[in-house]
Amino acid sequence: MSQQGDTPTGRDDDWWGQLYDDSAPDTGPAPAPDTLDDRFASAADTVKPDFPAPRLPEPASPTPASGIFADADGVDGPPGDMGIGYVGDGPPTYEAEPTVLPAADPDDLADLVPDTVLEGARYGGSTLRAASVRGDSARYRGEPRRDALLTARFGTGEDALVLVAVATGARATPGAHRAAAEACAWIGRAVGRSHRRLAEDIGAARRGDLKSGLHRLTDRSLGRLRAHAADLGLAPEEYAASLRCLLLPADPRCRTRVFFGVGAGGLFRLRDGEWQDIEPRVADATGDPVVGFGSPPAPSPDGDRLTMDLGITTPPSPYEPAPEPPRDPFRFRASVARPGDTLVLCSGGLAEPLRGEPELAAHLTRRWEKAGPPGLAAFLADIQVRAKGYADDRTAAAVWEA
Repeated sequence: MSQQGDTPTGRDDDWWGQLYDDSAPDTGPAPAPDTLDDRFASAADTVKPDFPAPRLPEPASPTPASGIFADADGVDGPPGDMGIGYVGDGPPTYEAEPTVLPAADPDDLADLVPDTVLEGARYGGSTLRAASVRGDSARYRGEPRRDALLTARFGTGEDALVLVAVATGARATPGAHRAAAEACAWIGRAVGRSHRRLAEDIGAARRGDLKSGLHRLTDRSLGRLRAHAADLGLAPEEYAASLRCLLLPADPRCRTRVFFGVGAGGLFRLRDGEWQDIEPRVADATGDPVVGFGSPPAPSPDGDRLTMDLGITTPPSPYEPAPEPPRDPFRFRASVARPGDTLVLCSGGLAEPLRGEPELAAHLTRRWEKAGPPGLAAFLADIQVRAKGYADDRTAAAVWEA
């Protein structure tokens, strides 16, 4: 077909005129019955099955005791096929499935964000499941998912380091999904370039070096985000994101799991059937200023080796002006996993109902405590169990320890 305004040439455009030309005669009725019903009847007469039609499963009904929708087998949550359940005394306001797609720019289709992403892996005795799902509210309003999820492996074999990064763009701001994606990309680039040293420090339990170095990497990554906001003519709070990460060594002999980040969300551990909220307290995250916030780091016996190895100088980064207004504190935790533990890193969309709706925590305990790591589809169904009053995006990464 020629471009609009061009003069039609050659035979390429003939089919269009022939198809819509009023002068073209109708072909008339087919000489023999050839409707869809006719074809189906003919096929049915030929096959003549001697078995009954399969029965469809009965619709799911709520379990009175827990308020969670049950499958036909009566088990909480979907073990195989998924209808999304809920906890609490009634169903949420919004529908359980997507309704409206976000608006698309034909010249920038790369900016589209899928409704759901799903990832998984297994290294040594650890199994990883990660998912990010657009919230009920965003699905109803046709808004893009503000949560971003990055899962990346740097290196090979037992020397590899797995990074899981979860970011959430600022609420009710244009481009929030872009800010979240950029935050994940920049921290991923920084960690990837330094993964060998980071893996060594994790294996050697150099907690001080890890905390200091990861603080700097986080500051620089979020500083780039603020610099980009200025380039776009936006205030820093209009193009911002929370950022929360896990570092998981592939070496099966190393059981250390490192969490770090800035902003809202949750860090939980399911151990011996009990949920533990192990989010680092603000009091633990504050203290003497660090590079980028006004003073050099405290010296260590070996010097600030990690900082020097990463090529990060002590003067404040050009991306880091004085913090006005005050920013969220940096949070860090290095913990040793025990066999049977399940560690969960999540955005605020899942952390809030986990803290505020006991039935959700109880439901996930039943699902995860004895059955072990679920498959990808089952994990997605688990984190989508809904609770009235919680309609934000949900992003979670869970690590099961063998």
